[in-house]
Amino acid sequence: MSEKVMQIAEMIDMLPEQDQSLAYELIKKLVLAWDPDFTKVTPKERKELEEAEADPELIDMDDINWD
Repeated sequence: MSEKVMQIAEMIDMLPEQDQSLAYELIKKLVLAWDPDFTKVTPKERKELEEAEADPELIDMDDINWD
């Protein structure tokens, strides 16, 4: 988790519960506006995906006989 995210979490944790809920809804709205279908990946997720795809033990879905 990045330093900025940890700072945000600490600040939200200081708020009363009702304001925490408001902050949560605001962040949720921002994320949905950025990616309404949750299909975008963060740079960290992209790196993890690329590393996983480079794994020689990875099996492609198309190579599996599903029948």
